[in-house]
Amino acid sequence: MSSPLPNQPVKTPPPAPGAGNTRLDAIARGEPVQPVIHKSLQGIDPVVEVQNFNLWYGQKQALFDVNLSFPRKQVTAIIGPSGCGKSTLLRCINRMNDLIENVDIKGEMKINGQSIYSPGVDVIELRKQMGMVFQKPNPFPMSIFENVVYPLRIDGERNSAIIRDVAAQALKGAALWDEVKDRLHDSALGMSGGQQQRLCIARALAGEPEVLLLDEPCSALDPIATAKVEDLIQELRGEYSIVIVTHNMQQASRVSDFTAFMYLGRLIEYGETSEIFTRPKLKETEAYVTGRFG
Repeated sequence: MSSPLPNQPVKTPPPAPGAGNTRLDAIARGEPVQPVIHKSLQGIDPVVEVQNFNLWYGQKQALFDVNLSFPRKQVTAIIGPSGCGKSTLLRCINRMNDLIENVDIKGEMKINGQSIYSPGVDVIELRKQMGMVFQKPNPFPMSIFENVVYPLRIDGERNSAIIRDVAAQALKGAALWDEVKDRLHDSALGMSGGQQQRLCIARALAGEPEVLLLDEPCSALDPIATAKVEDLIQELRGEYSIVIVTHNMQQASRVSDFTAFMYLGRLIEYGETSEIFTRPKLKETEAYVTGRFG
């Protein structure tokens, strides 16, 4: 599946204003800081585990000793200022960063206890376990139907009844069936932006992934289309393990069960969304989620 290459981090956000933000100041100076992981994450069933994970773009380090686990069949939001490593971390989960030259990693990631980065991993098979949706909708220049069933086509499925059934189920799962069932053979490029994004989610669902990775899926959408995508995420909760990168604090608080706050490539605080937004352990997290910096 084609997709835009990720942007390498280009901006370094300034330290949060105000005296006393020593944790973020220390990170800006390059000093290691221990993240705060809430007790609510103890004993979870992890679908993806990230262990002491570091990443470099050439000489520039973008991720620093990241440790966290994503709960199975839950929605986890990753928040933080631009350039903090949110999308970089997300793209590491299905090894999208393999497509960039001069990327070096250290550490481990696992899905269902199996290494994502071991030498023997079949990356194509790995990516089938992870549906990826990007910031801007990227439908293929083909019909709505063919967009949805593309994962089946490249997998060699030839049973037309199976293909039709998967297309219908995926479009229903993406809350799009009623809108497009009478024009499945029209070009996907004629759909609205919001419909195109839900089509991309349907295409991801057609591959029967275990994990859905959403990289700021609403950043290019208007408020009405954004609300429909958020409603869809709520409907998919419990069926899929979902990780969403978002710069929208209200969106994170609405759609996620857990929230991880990152800053300059480091995990700062991670816990239940309700706690992160109403009772964070760190004043730096409180400053960010209340809009005082970032």
